[in-house]
Amino acid sequence: MATSLRAAADGSPPPAPSSPAPPPPPPPRAGLRSRLYRWDLRFSPYAFVAPFFLTFAAFGLFPLIYTGWLSLHRVELGGEAQWRGLDNYTSLAESEFFWNALANTFTIGVVSTVPQLLMALGLAHLLNYRLRARGFFRVAVLAPYATSIAAATLVFAQLFNTDYGLINTVLGWVGFEPVDWESSKWPAQIAISTIVTWRWTGYNALIYLAAMQAVPKDLYEAAALDGASRWRQFLSVTIPSIRPTILFTIVVSTIGATQLFGEPMIFGGSLGISGGSGNQFQTLSLLMYEKGWVTGALGQASAIAWVMLLLLLVIGAVRTLLARANRKKLGA
Repeated sequence: MATSLRAAADGSPPPAPSSPAPPPPPPPRAGLRSRLYRWDLRFSPYAFVAPFFLTFAAFGLFPLIYTGWLSLHRVELGGEAQWRGLDNYTSLAESEFFWNALANTFTIGVVSTVPQLLMALGLAHLLNYRLRARGFFRVAVLAPYATSIAAATLVFAQLFNTDYGLINTVLGWVGFEPVDWESSKWPAQIAISTIVTWRWTGYNALIYLAAMQAVPKDLYEAAALDGASRWRQFLSVTIPSIRPTILFTIVVSTIGATQLFGEPMIFGGSLGISGGSGNQFQTLSLLMYEKGWVTGALGQASAIAWVMLLLLLVIGAVRTLLARANRKKLGA
């Protein structure tokens, strides 16, 4: 403004106002290659994981939903589905065969899981020390797990044979009467639990061994300086340090016992599907198979499958609560 007043006093025309600066030119439009590059960064991870989700949807999610739909219908092989609501579940609650199978599943699971994990802890504790040929022993304890269920069960069925089995022969040598391992309830369940224990003890032992090797050596050295024996170190140092691993194996073994199928079916021979002549070792999996493919009641078989799923969810929830309590205890 001072310039304008000075120009007016001099009689010269005022200068023209300066025009605003022109806007910057727009950035060049991204080319096709840059767009493809951005799309690749954004969508490639989804493309990589898509096969898993497609496979899971086809072979996991769809069968689960379809089985739930079947459990609410009356379905027979070759027939049409008829809506029944919760009738299949109420009929299971009133069925003595279902409760017998549930009890057998529980007892076989307990008899096979408890000795299995205790022996696995002992084997892992021995393998954790410096032994000669440790690699050989580690492979040896895992060999039963690599054996097929059919082969192992057939061998044990011969060992537990009532007439000419090796087990009854040895019992006769020490003065015991022969045991009917197939027709009696508890002997049959003990025989099947022995097969499960033999197959899975080495597998759990290696899991425990891996957890034990992760325990800091300083804890053992401090315990040794305090005068603790190896047994006291095992109870006071090893067990608390691998408690999450022990909880994991308990849950996994319980899930496996809930789904037990191959061992009792092959052990029983021609009566394996029904769990023996008196259903003395029929599990939930065998009952589901019998309902679905022997009697043709696919709706009831689907209801049993969903009951097994609910049991597994309860087991998982209990495991989560115990793990959370353990973390709080360690944090405190």
